[in-house]
Amino acid sequence: MSTASYRLAELAAHIGGEVRGDGEVRIHQVATLESAGLGQIGFLANSKYREQLAATRAAAVIVSAADAEGCALPCIVSRNPYAGFARISALLNPAPAAQVGVHPAAAIGAECTIAADAAIDANVVIGDGVTISAGTVIMAGCVIGNGVSIGANCRLYPHVTVYHGCVIGNRLIAHSGAVIGADGFGLAWDEGRWLKIPQIGRVVIGNDVEIGANTTIDRGALDDTVIGDDVKLDNQIQIAHNVKIGDHTAIAGCVGIAGSTTIGKYCRIGGSAGIIGHLTIADNVEISAFSLVSKSITEAGSYTGIFPLSRKEEWRKTAAQLRHLDDFAQRIKQLEKQLAALQSQTNDEENA
Repeated sequence: MSTASYRLAELAAHIGGEVRGDGEVRIHQVATLESAGLGQIGFLANSKYREQLAATRAAAVIVSAADAEGCALPCIVSRNPYAGFARISALLNPAPAAQVGVHPAAAIGAECTIAADAAIDANVVIGDGVTISAGTVIMAGCVIGNGVSIGANCRLYPHVTVYHGCVIGNRLIAHSGAVIGADGFGLAWDEGRWLKIPQIGRVVIGNDVEIGANTTIDRGALDDTVIGDDVKLDNQIQIAHNVKIGDHTAIAGCVGIAGSTTIGKYCRIGGSAGIIGHLTIADNVEISAFSLVSKSITEAGSYTGIFPLSRKEEWRKTAAQLRHLDDFAQRIKQLEKQLAALQSQTNDEENA
């Protein structure tokens, strides 16, 4: 829980907003408009909930310029109230402080480079030749393989596993149970049995990435699996070998991405979507939850595709017919017009 407090004017300066009303109001926490009370700041990101402003007991609110008109409370006017709320919440609720140094119960391999201000908790196992940069926190029970490089100001929550050779940029957040660099599902069928294909690539992760609990990112079979800067991954996502995800893409929980797929920048993928392998998805694509992506997407936009379960042959026939639905609709309209004309002609003849 936050113990610091700030003047409203200080918070406005922090997010680049404008104060209206009493800028000396002290704020110690964020809250919803419905639950906010003394010393708390709420936010209004959607004008359809504007009536809540009249009833809220918040000490102050973050609003857009349009919603600030007539607001009786002290407020911060922001071009993006939700982003302003996020920045203020981060200021008031910093990550818990870590104990700098290496815990005596940690196991550290040979020839490691660990920054003096890094924090290595109890029961962490670190292999040989690992580099851990300034301000990084490795929490209890994590396992870091040989030759891994971890950037500055990262935070690995308990029981994160990073396999050998992986490269992680600055400010990573990896939640408990995340596995980075496990073998991809590489198999060759030969004379009635599967042969394992060694997975000799790495996982390379950019800066400002967040990885949710129990999310898995497989290492590349030959080339690397690459996660770009500012990518946000929810819980329980599976990212297969040699996938590439562009900067600023966000992926919701339980998504499965098969191998060698490339996803562009600024994409948003809804929960439980499935993406088959060897596809390319353009920048600025939005995929609805539970959609199945079975072919490449070459243009930006929003896409949805959900079919009920059926046999493969039936599914393919259905998919082919669905592609022609618009043509069918146009032909039906033409037939309806022709039928109406024939009926009109018949009526005219009967009345003659």
